[in-house]
Amino acid sequence: MRSGRGLKMLEGGVALLAIACGYGCLGLSFLIGFEILARKLANYSLQGVDELGGYVLAVTAAIGFAYALLHRVHTRIDLGITALRPPGRAILNAFAAVLLAGYTCFMAFRAWGALAESLEFGSRASTPLQTPLWIPQTLWLLGIATFAVVSVAMAFDALLLLWRDRDTLNSRYGPPSLDEEIEASMNEAERHAGSTPARVLQ
Repeated sequence: MRSGRGLKMLEGGVALLAIACGYGCLGLSFLIGFEILARKLANYSLQGVDELGGYVLAVTAAIGFAYALLHRVHTRIDLGITALRPPGRAILNAFAAVLLAGYTCFMAFRAWGALAESLEFGSRASTPLQTPLWIPQTLWLLGIATFAVVSVAMAFDALLLLWRDRDTLNSRYGPPSLDEEIEASMNEAERHAGSTPARVLQ
């Protein structure tokens, strides 16, 4: 997790969006379950469940990008970087943050272009639901824009730390060490154990 008031606020907002996505996935699961039972028992189909699933997946993935970035769980290829001295690692970590920010801004720009085109032409999905595409694309753009805002804020933070505190930069933006991954796994296990009912533990 990140520190700093701005990043903490972003972290809280992204966490709320991630929870909303979780409920969306849960609702989709119930819908798929009903679809399976309806087809099996009554030869009936709701039509469009697979389409809704695609929309949920797209929005959830976009929000998940931002959540994963804040929690340092994106896949990082750290081959060679660990052999560098801390100043060299700091420069590469800051450069990686800036590159990611640029890429996510490009993603948001292209997502806005797709939405604007759908609005201009009144595009609809070529499916039984005939969904106006601006609806799922707006939610998708929200997720991509969230990812872009988070990555830009982190890039600015990384550049400031590159000037002020390179050790903190490496600890925040470098790939997690083996000890950090073990500690995170232990904390997660303890958290789940603490939430387990007492009768299960006995």
